[in-house]
Amino acid sequence: GCVRIFPSGVSGQRVCLAVLGLIVSLIIGAVLLSVWWLTGGIGRLHPQMGAPDTAPRPPTVPRSRRQIELSFAPAVVNVYARKRARSGNEEPFFHRFFGEPGQREQNALGSGVIVRDDGIVVTNNHVIAGGDELIVVMADRREYEAEVILADERTDLAVLRIDPKGARLPHIPFRDSDALAVGDIVLAIGNPFGVGQTTTMGIVSALARTQIGISDYQFFIQTDAAINPGNSGGALVTMDGRLAGINTAIFSRTGGSIGIGFAIPSNMVRFVVEGAVDGGRLRRAWLGATAQAVSTEMAAQLGLERPMGVLVQEVYPESPAAAAGLQKGDVILSVDGFEIFDPQGLRFRIATKGVGKSVTIVWQRDGARMSAATSLSGPPENPPRNITHVGGHNPLTGATIANLSPAFADELRIDLTEGVVVLSTDRGSPASRLRIRPGDIVVEVNGRKVESVDPLIDLLAMRVDRWRIVLRRAGQLYSLDVRS
Repeated sequence: GCVRIFPSGVSGQRVCLAVLGLIVSLIIGAVLLSVWWLTGGIGRLHPQMGAPDTAPRPPTVPRSRRQIELSFAPAVVNVYARKRARSGNEEPFFHRFFGEPGQREQNALGSGVIVRDDGIVVTNNHVIAGGDELIVVMADRREYEAEVILADERTDLAVLRIDPKGARLPHIPFRDSDALAVGDIVLAIGNPFGVGQTTTMGIVSALARTQIGISDYQFFIQTDAAINPGNSGGALVTMDGRLAGINTAIFSRTGGSIGIGFAIPSNMVRFVVEGAVDGGRLRRAWLGATAQAVSTEMAAQLGLERPMGVLVQEVYPESPAAAAGLQKGDVILSVDGFEIFDPQGLRFRIATKGVGKSVTIVWQRDGARMSAATSLSGPPENPPRNITHVGGHNPLTGATIANLSPAFADELRIDLTEGVVVLSTDRGSPASRLRIRPGDIVVEVNGRKVESVDPLIDLLAMRVDRWRIVLRRAGQLYSLDVRS
């Protein structure tokens, strides 16, 4: 058709090709503009450009390195923990005339994530532990002094606050970590080996890793994105620009990445952050039941199709578990629809719900499935601790003991919720020489069961020729036979 319009030889063909090129260019431009418009433009890719977009939308994938940096990098920071250590041979004379010559500075380096635009930063507890001064350095090299508003060793998370002087900082919103699936693409952002902010990409390799031994609440996201020393506290980000977890540890025999990294799920991070900004303390939810994982042999005996759930060993009276109707010997199968496979998974599900929230528990008893909803509470401090130092002439002389309660047992990370626990022993004391350790539970004295501190003190005041003390340590019973 073009040749018919311009029939005059070579010139007409050139004009024809020019017109066709213009038409094709217009079509391509219209398509690109439509794609840009449908994905929300660059204003959706950067939290400081354009109005915030809170409406639900399909996930969009950054299409260039620049877009990835705009989406995630400004909200990931470096965290420097400076600790002033003193040498052991300092003299007061030098302090008086020369200040503090014996001090030397030690620096720890990690990463952090801004999770609120008013300056709330989350990182790992082990990054800031022992630091006398904390400095947060942003991607654009701005530096801020940080204060710790919550440091939780049990989750290995710490929440910091910086003062942006009224400015609104870029931040990463939380993603529901329960919505992740194996194979999802994720980015790990941090400062490995101190070389500067680095982004690596990988996939979610596994979920709910519980046998890692990093913290009390073991329930980790595993990824093959390269994570190295210095990445601790950095962000694990999904491709829609949301925080899936906090990078915490790697499995390595050399200290370098071999593609097995672990991140604390964002649902736990969100729980800790909310506790930090709401008074600076965590109110941990408590179910009031101890349990053990179900093995293959146990599953066959219990009539389960496969090894799953946890076998209830003890139910504390007047606890949420008791209110739900759970009994010793029941097998807890799920909490709020999430299957349970071990005590760590059960603890994670309860902890991330929070005090006062309701959960639905499904369990099996004698082959029949049952379910009930129960409201979670905090562990009670009953009986009172009654911390006491043991004196006199007996095998426990020099030990400090206390009553266990659900709250105190949770604080001490002990599974038992009642009895008398050893807190410490004086060096050189009879208790120390008998190798009685902190965490030991005093079960019996001369055949008489021990339930609380006061009756134990009365038993230890008796005059006897021989002592027989039964202790529980790491689930095992030990007996001490001692002459007076």
